[in-house]
Amino acid sequence: MRFKSPILSQSSGSLGGSTFSHNAGGMYMRARSTPTNPNTSQQQAVRSIVAQLVNLWSSTLTAAQRAAWASYASSVPLNDVFGDPRYRSAINHYVRCNVPLLQAGGARGDDAPTAFNLGDFTAPTLAVDATDNELDVTFDADDDWVAEDDSVMLVYCSPAKSATINFYKGPYRYAGKIEGDSVTPPSSPAAIALPWPVEAGQKIFAKISVSRADGRLSSPFRDGAIGA
Repeated sequence: MRFKSPILSQSSGSLGGSTFSHNAGGMYMRARSTPTNPNTSQQQAVRSIVAQLVNLWSSTLTAAQRAAWASYASSVPLNDVFGDPRYRSAINHYVRCNVPLLQAGGARGDDAPTAFNLGDFTAPTLAVDATDNELDVTFDADDDWVAEDDSVMLVYCSPAKSATINFYKGPYRYAGKIEGDSVTPPSSPAAIALPWPVEAGQKIFAKISVSRADGRLSSPFRDGAIGA
C-alpha cells in the first residue's frame, strides 16, 4: 500500500507488524513477513568467509592496519538504501572489500586502500547468449582497472526470469571474473558462463563490481538483459 506522510519524508524498516519501504512510486507499507533461510552452499560459503575475516580483523591485523582501514572508512562513504551517503565502520569496509575477492578465489588484502575513493568504473553493457548460456560483458577498455595487475571485474548473476520483470533485488550467484593485466589486457566483450540455464526470451540480471589492486571495491552496477 502506497502512502504519503506529513511526518516522514523517508522510511525503511519494520515496526510491529508493518514493513516500510519505497520505490519509484514513492513510500509504501506492507505486512511484515519472516524471510526464509534456505541456507544454500553458496550462503554457507559467504558466511564462512565473513566469519574468517571478522576473526582476522582482531587476531591478525596489526593496530596500524586497522588504523589505516579506519582512515579509509572515515573518508569514503557508502550509499544507503535511499542513495544517501553514509559512513561505515572500518571493519565493515575490510569485510566488504575482501568477501568478493575470496569468493572469486583471490587473495585477501589486509592493507587498506591508499586512494580514498571506491574506484568506480564505466558502466558496461550486457547481452545474454542463450545458445552458449553466457553473459557477454562489454566493458570500457580504457578504464584504469583493465591494464592494472591484480584488478578484477567480478560478475554475479540471477536465475533466468521472465522478460516482463524489471527489478531484481537478489540473491545473485557468483558467475565469473575478468582480470586486469598490464601486459595483455583483457579484450572486450568478455563471455561469462552463466551459473543458471537460460532460454531465448528470458531475462538475466547481473551485478558487477570492480576490485582494484589496492583493495578498493567499487559501487555495484546492476542491469538486466534478455537472452537471444
